[in-house]
Amino acid sequence: MKKLMLGAATFALMATGAYAADDLTLQLKWVTQAQFAGYYVAKDKGFYEEEDLNVTIKPGGPDIAPTQVLAGGGADVTVEWMPAALAAREKGLPLVNIAQPFKSSGMMLTCLKESGITDPKTDFKGKTLGVWFFGNEYPFLSWMNHLELPTEGGPDGVTVLKQGFNVDPLLQKQAACISTMTYNEYGQVLDAGIAEADLVTFKYEDQGVATLEDGLYTLQENLDNPEMVDKLTRFVRASMKGWKYAEENPEEAAEIVLENDETGAQTIEHQTRMMTEVAKLTAGSNGALDEADYQRTVDTLLSGGSDPVISKAPEGAWTHAITDAALQ
Repeated sequence: MKKLMLGAATFALMATGAYAADDLTLQLKWVTQAQFAGYYVAKDKGFYEEEDLNVTIKPGGPDIAPTQVLAGGGADVTVEWMPAALAAREKGLPLVNIAQPFKSSGMMLTCLKESGITDPKTDFKGKTLGVWFFGNEYPFLSWMNHLELPTEGGPDGVTVLKQGFNVDPLLQKQAACISTMTYNEYGQVLDAGIAEADLVTFKYEDQGVATLEDGLYTLQENLDNPEMVDKLTRFVRASMKGWKYAEENPEEAAEIVLENDETGAQTIEHQTRMMTEVAKLTAGSNGALDEADYQRTVDTLLSGGSDPVISKAPEGAWTHAITDAALQ
């Protein structure tokens, strides 16, 4: 009887091991918020579990470089903006875009109307503009070069203020314009008591210099591994299911994000508004990278004059292999 019980226990362990979900770690670009709702929804709704995946979602932050986490083996996939990804790739890190949930850019400059800025081509000269760095400055610098505006200051150029991840420079009138996202910092400006009528915004999309944001990236070595390719395919399929659910159910998605925010810093009102705006950026994407959007991003980054973000057109920087398989 004892041998029979041991045999049954062994069989149970083998069965458990045989059907154990595959582990996969996702590194986010920033802190837990509705910008990443699709992934939290996919986990909460069991979409990853349905694909036999055990997904760990690691929040980002001001001291976390997603691409470095990926390079160091701390994650299998990361969310990153394409300018930073292509810059890292040119420096030797073999990042590959495997999916592009965000179809549109949410980046813009938000200016005080009292600054007198109505047209970037003529009114940015001599002004101080707030800019995020740590890889987020690339689209801005390309835009300024497009306008033939030096970024070293002076009456014929612009003065770049290295902006923290807040809206203080605008509130304190240290800058005429600051960097904002449609789904986040712009709302913070409004919450601070500045009326929309007192603001002027310039969306990168409208200026023709938008670059792709919030794509999914992995290392080339993962794409050379059939088992990892299978895991990535299932991950992308479940993630896009999560994104579409979040688009259709913004309030529920915001609640799910809030449940995963261990800092307690977020509010349901802010996250619901954020999710509503983020849904406008993921709308129209099935996860597959649009080659025209990719080329526009590359062209923008190459137009940096004497100091371009990348010095040549990348090769092998993206693949449809994962999304083709996921969308079957």
